[in-house]
Amino acid sequence: MSARLVPELYVFDLQESLYFYTDVLGFAVLYDRKDERFAYLELEGAQLMLEEVSDSSRQFGSARLERPLGRGVNLQIQISMVDVLYERVLSSNAEVVIAIEEKWYRVNSREGGNRQFVVSDPDGYLLRFYTDLGDRPIPI
Repeated sequence: MSARLVPELYVFDLQESLYFYTDVLGFAVLYDRKDERFAYLELEGAQLMLEEVSDSSRQFGSARLERPLGRGVNLQIQISMVDVLYERVLSSNAEVVIAIEEKWYRVNSREGGNRQFVVSDPDGYLLRFYTDLGDRPIPI
């Protein structure tokens, strides 16, 4: 079953992106359509679609696609073991945009905590992986 919101990311090289998403990040390919240069991926319940840009593909773009793709957007993805993934990302030489950190965000009258990092995929999409640290009272 697909999630209620599934981003579809246009990529310039599907094979390069599939290597990054599956071998480095650990996503699984749920299905693909090789003739359309398309793949549907999943990691711990988070789902996304990749489609290679081509002259024959049906695209929903409103502007010319150029690197970095996805400007102004970062995708937050909750996972169970962010430190393990961070080490895998570091050893892959992927572009880490924000190193692993513990960050607390105000949520109404409390704070919610994330252990998180941000990595750029081969096309410049920013992926913020995090493990939930729970919540706490706002420090006075």
